[in-house]
Amino acid sequence: MQGMIMHHAQAVEMTALIDSRSENKELRLLGARISHSQAEEIKFMENWLKARGKATTMPMQSTAGMPGMDMRGMDMSKHEMLMPGMLTAKQMEALRNAKGKDFDRLFLEGMIQHHGGALTMVKDLFDTAGAGQDAVLFNFATDIDSGQRAEIRIMQGMLGKK
Repeated sequence: MQGMIMHHAQAVEMTALIDSRSENKELRLLGARISHSQAEEIKFMENWLKARGKATTMPMQSTAGMPGMDMRGMDMSKHEMLMPGMLTAKQMEALRNAKGKDFDRLFLEGMIQHHGGALTMVKDLFDTAGAGQDAVLFNFATDIDSGQRAEIRIMQGMLGKK
């Protein structure tokens, strides 16, 4: 949950760039939908963690203390941990600096990558023994999975139009 909050926060940051960088009405509508759903999901996850007495942010620790963690999640240019699919600092900078059709393409490609990472995180959750036992969490993760798969198909379609 802590990792997914950080993951969702980047998607909200990405969608906040749309208004000043794109004239594409379809992209603006999609961005508003993504921003709203991700912000609502962040609230849900924060409340879920708080109800269990857990921190809403990830504790900083070395990869040595994280079983199963490897260096694929590291952005070596900034030495920051990235959840699966998150854009690197370099990708975010390129997105911030783009306008028009270049922005639209970078946004769609980046958000497809980002959503793909969320699907990986949901799969990892369900691959963890006992993780799907909580019915509320199971329903939440299943909703994220189906919603993000649908949005990926929409974005792939939008990229195909260019």
